[in-house]
Amino acid sequence: MRLRSRHDRAVAALAIPALGSLVADPLLGLVDTAFVGRLGSESLAGLGIAAALFSVAFFVFNFLEYGTTSEVARSVGAGDRAAAGRATITAGVLAVLAGIAVAALLLLLAGPTVGALGASGLVKAEAVTYVMIRALAAPAVLMVRAAHGVYRGHQDTRTPLAVALGISGLNLVLDPLFIFGAGMGVAGAAWATVIAQWLGAIVFVGLLRKGKTAYGLDGAKPVVAEVRAFLRIGRALAIRTGSLLAVFTVATAVAARVSEDAVAAHQILSQLFIFLALTVDALAIAAQALVGKYRGSRDGAAALEVSDRLLVLGAVVGLILAGGLWLLAPVIGSWFTADPGVLVEFDQAFWLVVMIQPLGALVFVWDGVFIGLGDFTFLAGAMAASGLISGAVLILVIPLDWGLSGVWWGIVVLLWARLVTLAWRRLAAHSPLRLA
Repeated sequence: MRLRSRHDRAVAALAIPALGSLVADPLLGLVDTAFVGRLGSESLAGLGIAAALFSVAFFVFNFLEYGTTSEVARSVGAGDRAAAGRATITAGVLAVLAGIAVAALLLLLAGPTVGALGASGLVKAEAVTYVMIRALAAPAVLMVRAAHGVYRGHQDTRTPLAVALGISGLNLVLDPLFIFGAGMGVAGAAWATVIAQWLGAIVFVGLLRKGKTAYGLDGAKPVVAEVRAFLRIGRALAIRTGSLLAVFTVATAVAARVSEDAVAAHQILSQLFIFLALTVDALAIAAQALVGKYRGSRDGAAALEVSDRLLVLGAVVGLILAGGLWLLAPVIGSWFTADPGVLVEFDQAFWLVVMIQPLGALVFVWDGVFIGLGDFTFLAGAMAASGLISGAVLILVIPLDWGLSGVWWGIVVLLWARLVTLAWRRLAAHSPLRLA
């Protein structure tokens, strides 16, 4: 293995700020949780229900981020600033229209949807209050996602990091002022987030307008062909993301049937897995931007070289994460719970989470490579097939009494299935990576 590559500097310049942006986004929710938690258990539960609803409401719009990165990066690589500008405008218009539609649906259906998620009484009231206020930021949320994609496509992850930190910082200041100072409670947390997110969207729009010539925005207008391309990407990514969410939803449901202790331990393990995945996602973002650029410039050799280098770096990061978890094994469970039953379940499945870190890293990086190539239809089909294989394992957990370890073996199978399909795509003679 080569210790250094000519692509390492470009990878670092993209991946390190991207990691900061990825961490900044969850911080927004953590800040709300920390302050709302002081209001009482009902308020905190209401916030949790609302957060789950927003996750479901926005997952289908990942294409505004990933699709924009791919489209803009390929246009930049081809030296076609006008095409990059058209993709930027199209993504922005779709973000606004979709955001308005999501906001309207959330405002109209806040009560029934929160109730369907199991909330009642004061918990439901708090959740509905938060949802109806924060729904007003839906267009801003999607505009920010599209802007992240635009800047990544232009090989710039520093600007999104600066804006993301600004959003989180403003929310950190406004939360206590509104929640406690103004006595607004949960409504204050929602308004703080709305203001912070809209300010972030406005800043992005201002920055793009300021650099409109460099970003190809002079006279750029959305065209029907661009809209159709984005909608095709959206459909494929909805299948991909929906399949992934379905597996983890089934895994949680199966863990709940194992025992209360098992589902509690599963929640801890899942959050650990998701948090650590952010580290590798930074490399996946670098893959999207760099491979997309080389695909646009028709430099197939560079696209192949940088993708393989990112795969090596991903494996190294995965091994480091696994080693860190192994060292923390004696104490990490106690950081989250003191319940003996939960700790027993946690320890039984923890080693699977340790072992899948390198495997997950390879999958996440290759995912970024094929997103950069715009190979969305393949990613959708591969994920759906992998999800079915994983689901077949998860269905057997209860009848065969595999316990929580069986649940995580189901997730291991998901990752292996994804790795096999992605490796086949990489090595196939007709691979889009070879034809870049």
